[in-house]
Amino acid sequence: MQNWIVAGLIVVGTWIVTRINGLLLKWFVRHLANRALSAGGGPWRVRSGRMQEDSTTIREQRRRQRVDAASKMVNHLVSLVMWIISLIVVFHVIDVDAAFYLSSAGFLGAAVAIGGQHKVNDYLTGLLVHLEDRYGVGDTIEWESPVGTVLSGLVEYVGIFTTRVRDGSGSLHVPNSQLNMLRNTSQEPVVTKLRIRVSDKPSAGQVESTLRELAGSPGLTEVLFVDDIASYQEATGEISIDVATSRPLEAKELERLIRRAERALNDD
Repeated sequence: MQNWIVAGLIVVGTWIVTRINGLLLKWFVRHLANRALSAGGGPWRVRSGRMQEDSTTIREQRRRQRVDAASKMVNHLVSLVMWIISLIVVFHVIDVDAAFYLSSAGFLGAAVAIGGQHKVNDYLTGLLVHLEDRYGVGDTIEWESPVGTVLSGLVEYVGIFTTRVRDGSGSLHVPNSQLNMLRNTSQEPVVTKLRIRVSDKPSAGQVESTLRELAGSPGLTEVLFVDDIASYQEATGEISIDVATSRPLEAKELERLIRRAERALNDD
């Protein structure tokens, strides 16, 4: 009888610890996100603007939603580990051989392992969705189904394992792993102004071709230019260039792009 009381206390204690852990993780992830944002952005900034989104309040709300969702996902993982450890301890306290039952249900364990593999993939993809700001609630996305059909819809909810998307026929619950390759039609390009010092005045075509070639060079492979590249000659002798990219350029990418563009245009 005493062993069962101890086992009950372990279960209650685990429940309390997981709740406290959830609050601490939420505070900790928010703290890290705010520090990363003040230090230059990091993965928690809103990487791309959305159509008809002109309010900084909306962008901040979106960032907070991503941070809270990511903290919940991490909390679920930590809680799962805690409950597994608690279950093993409970079996030991009440003198139950857990290994015997697990080995007796080997076929069940294999089925759980196969299903768990897909769930882990969905979980990791969902976590990356929040970290990289691939899409969010209110975005319109297009993706290819397993049979090759192109589907599209409005994102209603981004969960731990699935994303709920609404199309003309109703709501679709799509596993996150199936949304690895998608097109977010709600994201708009980010316009960045570059100032490049050159000795001669290059043509607009030369400037555009040089920048597009640099976008695929080492250290700039993730920089993707969209739309046209506009260049203007400044009175100071510099060239002012407006480029539209799929996401905001990081400080090191911007510096690297300007330095390589100056070297390439001056050499020519």
